[in-house]
Amino acid sequence: MSRTDRARATQAAHPGHPLAADAGLLTRLESAAPGAVTGRATDRLAFAHDASHYLLVPQAVVTPRDAAQVAALLRAAAAHDLALTFRSGGTSLSGQATNDGVLVDTRRNFRGIEVLDDGARVRVQPGATVRAVNARLARHGRKLGPDPASESACTIGGVVANNSSGMACGTEANTYRTLESAVLVLPSGTVIDTAAPDAEDRLHALEPTLHAGLVRLRDRVRSDPASVRTIEKLYSIKNTMGLGVNSFVDHTRPVDILLHLVIGSEGTLAFVAEATFRTVPAHPHAATALLFFPDLAAATRALPALVDTGFATVELLDATSLRVAQRDPRAITALRTLKVHHHAALLVEHQSPTSEELADRIDTSSRLFAGLPLTSPTELSTDAADRAALWHLRKGLYATVAGARPSGTTALLEDIAVPVEALLPTCSGLTRLFDAHGYGGSVVFGHAKDGNVHFLLNEDFDTPGNIDRYLRFTDDMADLVLGAGGTLKAEHGTGRIMAPYVRRQYGDELYEVMREVKRLLDPHGLLNPGVLFDEDPAGHISHLKSTPTVETEVDRCVECGYCEPVCPSQDLTTSPRRRIVLRREMARAKGAGDAGLLAELERDYQYDGLDTCAVDGMCATACPVGIDTGDLTRRLRAEQRGRTEQRAWAHAARHWDGITRAAGAALTTARAVPDALPTAVTSVGRALLGADTVPAWSADLPRGGSRRRPVRAGSPRAVYFPACLSTMFAPADSGTETGIRDAFLSLCRRAGVEVRVPEEIASLCCGTPWNSKGLTDGHTAMRDRVLPVLREATDGGALPAVVDAASCTEGLARMLAGEGIRVVDAVEFVDTNVLPALPTARRLPSVVVHPTCSSTQLGLNPALLRVAAVVAEEVVQPEDWSCCAFAGDRGLLHPKLTASATAAEARAVRRHPAAAHASVNRTCELGMTRATGHPYRHLLELLDDVTRP
Repeated sequence: MSRTDRARATQAAHPGHPLAADAGLLTRLESAAPGAVTGRATDRLAFAHDASHYLLVPQAVVTPRDAAQVAALLRAAAAHDLALTFRSGGTSLSGQATNDGVLVDTRRNFRGIEVLDDGARVRVQPGATVRAVNARLARHGRKLGPDPASESACTIGGVVANNSSGMACGTEANTYRTLESAVLVLPSGTVIDTAAPDAEDRLHALEPTLHAGLVRLRDRVRSDPASVRTIEKLYSIKNTMGLGVNSFVDHTRPVDILLHLVIGSEGTLAFVAEATFRTVPAHPHAATALLFFPDLAAATRALPALVDTGFATVELLDATSLRVAQRDPRAITALRTLKVHHHAALLVEHQSPTSEELADRIDTSSRLFAGLPLTSPTELSTDAADRAALWHLRKGLYATVAGARPSGTTALLEDIAVPVEALLPTCSGLTRLFDAHGYGGSVVFGHAKDGNVHFLLNEDFDTPGNIDRYLRFTDDMADLVLGAGGTLKAEHGTGRIMAPYVRRQYGDELYEVMREVKRLLDPHGLLNPGVLFDEDPAGHISHLKSTPTVETEVDRCVECGYCEPVCPSQDLTTSPRRRIVLRREMARAKGAGDAGLLAELERDYQYDGLDTCAVDGMCATACPVGIDTGDLTRRLRAEQRGRTEQRAWAHAARHWDGITRAAGAALTTARAVPDALPTAVTSVGRALLGADTVPAWSADLPRGGSRRRPVRAGSPRAVYFPACLSTMFAPADSGTETGIRDAFLSLCRRAGVEVRVPEEIASLCCGTPWNSKGLTDGHTAMRDRVLPVLREATDGGALPAVVDAASCTEGLARMLAGEGIRVVDAVEFVDTNVLPALPTARRLPSVVVHPTCSSTQLGLNPALLRVAAVVAEEVVQPEDWSCCAFAGDRGLLHPKLTASATAAEARAVRRHPAAAHASVNRTCELGMTRATGHPYRHLLELLDDVTRP
């Protein structure tokens, strides 16, 4: 049990639970941010966890609506001595996004992105991810300068707060160099837009003490030659330790100094409500290679020549990294066959605006490679698949090491930077420290051309003596890095982990300058206390997070938060990371004998964690260790199913033809009577039997569909397995009665492609309704019906089974895994086998497409876009698309889930008027129709329309 856990267990035994909400605190916060405050233990514990190895439980969580509410919160904090911590993506690794005061969620309502000057600049709110911003900029051939590896999940708030850089940007295009202006909310509540023409005068008038203090500190720093030398040395490399005191040297006006001090201040000086960046070119042409060297010395000696050749990235992998990467099933042949001794590798990549320039760079580099001491010849590849495989090796290191760590241990990813000439002795020294302190198997990798390396080690903070071991290692590591003229934090920020070492790195004078900046802006120390500044020499080993073993499905979770942006329930209830940490908190409560807390968490988890989980699997596409939280949800749902319910659904599986026709008939009847009647009936049913049992009726639901029927074929190319969704739901009202079944068969006939539909098709299903609900008996019963039918229909697996709804394709593939029957989605089948033989299409002017969670996981989206390009002149895939969370019947049971999941995409669709709207799954079409007001049809229905004679 860690120090944090011991404290919590002790407190929980006393009357008056420590996690009981403070009513007075909540009232004060509500006055500043009405309707945005929660004191639930569930929310406070869920937000206590971030990607770091620290754990502090906030007293309340506030989700402000706008910058005005943030200003009101800051004023309330000053009036009532409340500590505030701003939290956006929660991907930071150094403990800067967690605290035991008031946690302010600045992601949910701060995701605005505005592209300016044809992409030359972009104005962004702090909750937008780097990936989302770059998606908007892509059409302009631009991107943000900072390129952190966590770009899919890290947000602009964190990018500014940590002075993010990355693999390619170096120090030339990091946040400090590319942030043009920002709207700052100061601890006093004052709002300063640094881009405003009167920003300097406004700062002087509204904050005269701050203005004068910045002038005084500027002159103090500039007049001290030792301070200037230290700044020049430390900021010539990547450096995120302490406050950015280089601002006093680089800028003269107090308002400009303030802006740049806020960069990298980790939420300790101000709230960044909006940031405007100068962007950089996004070069469309690239070539990548992995260079193997006999040892680290040979690799580092090659760095100057490689950098001079213009490589955008030069990534180092040491011998241990290579051994770890060899375990990856996707490892390239050259790596798998390498007998690693003292080897090292450099992953290099050119990025160019034109193919001609790239060809010249490749030619120059090939001549350079010939003179390097490589252990095997290599060439730069422009092939997308080859390049993706190489980058997978580099980016997959974290997943491989963290995913294989013993259950209950914590993965610690740290980074340092040294002058490039000191890289070899520093890496060698780190390896010696790993061995000396018992961290065998730790890997060293990173951005070699910047002298910036990361190292990853696993630690169990619950084992006696390990905290002291970690402290000794950290002290020795600090001696090594500072002795080489380096910095203890290159990219990840000071946070809590290096706060006690800031004075040691900068010396007393510059440290006191930083402290004076803090006092000027935040005199009461209320913004993110314990972060960046901490006089406690043991502060970095306090509040350490332990990771209890809970469930095999999720024990590998490192709480990085990469899953959160793709989760459809993230804004309604919770996210995959928070689902997992709540399971861990339940285990802690149970272990501490805290029955009251356990009951409260379990009660809240039913709706937040289970009922509103779409089990869409999108979290697995983003998770670096491959966790599908839906697997956990399905098992927990299965454990809640009683024998009666299991038997009932197994009975339904054996009578599926009648069940689906009855469901369709019910919808047709409901459409034939006044809306008030089915609304009232389902409302009563939901009240009596529960919202997770009885679907909610709404007037946008279609009539019932028609029964599926067999089709015989003499020489079939495939077996068509139409989804039962077409029996339950009629096609969209489009002026024709043609649904996906008729459209697919019509397209095949038009192309001369014969397909067979099994005789028993009306009684078959992919199994998803049972699988998603944890109804294991019913799923087994349906599998027992489907497998023999398809084995015969596909001639023992000689023919593929083609399914016309992406989620059903995924479900059938899961059901038949290992049975030798290939399952293909209808869109992929048409793209490959039907399109080439179709007549020329009468293309629509435009179509908006909605990819689905299943089409994404099946790798179907490229085929979807190719087919869409045949259907329409312009194909629009909204940048904000995400899983609609209709999830079979989940959108009928919990309409708020789909409404929340589709809100951003619906806004994007309204910005793109189109002739048609399409998806590849009937229930997703229903969800998007409901969200946007536009009728969505299956993409193949549109293809049938435009190619019909």
